[in-house]
Amino acid sequence: MESKKKPEYTDEHAKSGLNTPLPEIETWENQFQGYEITVSVPEFTSVCPKSGLPDFGTLTITYIPDKKCLELKSLKFYLLSYRNLGIFYENAVNRILQDIVKACQPISCEVRGDFTPRGGMRSSVTARYCK
Repeated sequence: MESKKKPEYTDEHAKSGLNTPLPEIETWENQFQGYEITVSVPEFTSVCPKSGLPDFGTLTITYIPDKKCLELKSLKFYLLSYRNLGIFYENAVNRILQDIVKACQPISCEVRGDFTPRGGMRSSVTARYCK
């Protein structure tokens, strides 16, 4: 008789953190056109929803603003809210992209997460938006 192994990762783990309320990302009116902004966050931290252990990485946000630019202080508080949030880092990168697009409606945006090795494997996750 074959017994079915209980899955280690559940649908609840996979969806964790995707709908959690986070601080608003504020914006300000863009004064120029046709330029690119890159924001590097070398100490991004979130929490694995399965193990509760921290995930560390560098986030790089690159965007071409349209009518609005991201206000960096509010972006910092927004990103700091991930520090205690149980979310897979693949989902964190995609959620950050969605929230940035919602806040400033850029012409284009890329969010890249380069995460520190875990179990001998290093992961990079890139999510892109183009208007």
